[in-house]
Amino acid sequence: MIARLRTVLRGQKVIAICTVILLVFAIVTLLAPWISPHDPIKVNLALKLQPPSAEYWLGTDHLGRDNFSRLLHGARISLGLAFLIFIASLGIGLVVGTVAGYRGGWLDACLMRFCEAVMTIPNLVLVLGMVGIFGPGLMQVVLALMLVQWVYYARMFRSMVVSLKERHFITAARISGSSEWKIIRRHIIPNVLPPILVMGTLEMGWAIMDISALSFLGLGIQPPTPEWGAMIHEGKAFIRSHPELMLYPGLMILFVVITFNVLGEALSERFGVKRRM
Repeated sequence: MIARLRTVLRGQKVIAICTVILLVFAIVTLLAPWISPHDPIKVNLALKLQPPSAEYWLGTDHLGRDNFSRLLHGARISLGLAFLIFIASLGIGLVVGTVAGYRGGWLDACLMRFCEAVMTIPNLVLVLGMVGIFGPGLMQVVLALMLVQWVYYARMFRSMVVSLKERHFITAARISGSSEWKIIRRHIIPNVLPPILVMGTLEMGWAIMDISALSFLGLGIQPPTPEWGAMIHEGKAFIRSHPELMLYPGLMILFVVITFNVLGEALSERFGVKRRM
């Protein structure tokens, strides 16, 4: 009992620390236009590749742009896009998974076979193919990642709805005359949404890495817009003389993704939610 209590308290401490860190990042991203000391896209070749100083805390890049300001605005784009992809994918998956699981029959079979077909293709390969068709750019990346991610949520929602719809409280609601929409809205969704939101903390890390990977390959965010993956791509030409140009955004990606993953694992253990493979 004492060992279990220690485990629970340790898990709560991890959740609290990770939540505070992510809240700080969220506040920074929202206030980036006001707290950035310099314009993140203003070019000044006379100040290129400056070392850290009182004016430029992390120095400047090969075009004389402030690295610190670009990191702040890069966080705004990376985290904002990851959250947008998560919300959009969650919404589509919620509708498709709930309808498939509750109605069943041929509709369920068709929707789930489509989801399984999409899941057989590696995410990044499928996204690269879609970006290759639609062309590089911000909206193309968001659309491609959203269309790839929703199938996982749909599968998870469907399995939860199938297990819930035969429970006694659902049967009682059905006998009392509640409509299908009322049952789904008041009984199904409130029971399936919390575990999926826990899983979403793990998916946020994957979304950030996917966005950064596509930007690094030149298929995502286009210059001069600051984004962590694009900053690594721009800094690779100076990896020998100025490796910090790649190191700064790389550490930011690593730190944020690890924080999301640790938070997701702690929440999964705390609430007994199994992680999807």
